[in-house]
Amino acid sequence: MSDIIKVKELRQSTGAGFKDCNAALKESNGDLEKAAEILRVKGIAKASKKMSRDAKEGVVVINGTDDKTSLIEINCETDFVAKNDDFLSFVKELGKINNTCSSDLNKLKNTNMSNGKTVQDNLVALIAKIGEKITIGKSKTIENSNTQNFIYQHSVINENVSKLGVVVSLEASDKGDKFKTFGKQLSMHIAASNPIALYSDEIQQKIVDKEQELIFEELKNSGKPEEIVKKISLGKINKFKEDNSLMTQDWVMEPKKKVKDIISEINIPNLKIKEFTRIKIGE
Repeated sequence: MSDIIKVKELRQSTGAGFKDCNAALKESNGDLEKAAEILRVKGIAKASKKMSRDAKEGVVVINGTDDKTSLIEINCETDFVAKNDDFLSFVKELGKINNTCSSDLNKLKNTNMSNGKTVQDNLVALIAKIGEKITIGKSKTIENSNTQNFIYQHSVINENVSKLGVVVSLEASDKGDKFKTFGKQLSMHIAASNPIALYSDEIQQKIVDKEQELIFEELKNSGKPEEIVKKISLGKINKFKEDNSLMTQDWVMEPKKKVKDIISEINIPNLKIKEFTRIKIGE
């Protein structure tokens, strides 16, 4: 087998560049298997060097069915790479695996991809090939019995791939057209309004405490009496909870009404919002 054919075969099997393949073959005295191992080790070294960089760009991939839907965030350094064919091919397959693994990231990283290598090994190889830090970020699978999932994607790059993804799970006795229209609209509302929780008492205490700290810092030098400051603080924290709880948010399509008002008006039997998630690149 000629050197050029060996380089070509090594490039096809590893995805590495011509220069790296050529150097690895020289180092291994033409042994393809050893050359591939050399490239793998060098790829890990390259990837390790890049992991100290910031990766604030990337994509959100949604996969699944109306019954089980998964989102996964894959970050990179630049928007240019987020549209790269090799990157997109990787994240699309990753999205499918994520749904199969139900967003168990440890299981996902050790699952074999279509080329027979694990997700982790393919990730390292992709970092070495593209030359940017690439990381797997937030992930979530929504699967509830007797429900239907609705999705919304914003800033779509490719099929199932976007900059923002939403999945909301709804339950109802009647899943007709009115139910489906509301599901689509609600997923769009969640994308725009970014609720933290369904109800105010479900907001994590650490988030409320942090907001209270910020409110105190804002008011401590106001010169107002302590009792007035306490009343203002209470009002502000209650407003924060209302604005960040899905049921009490202003409905995006009709801001004078709350989400809970819309649910009452459409009067779909036994309609319940079971669960939702929203992932946006850069947040």
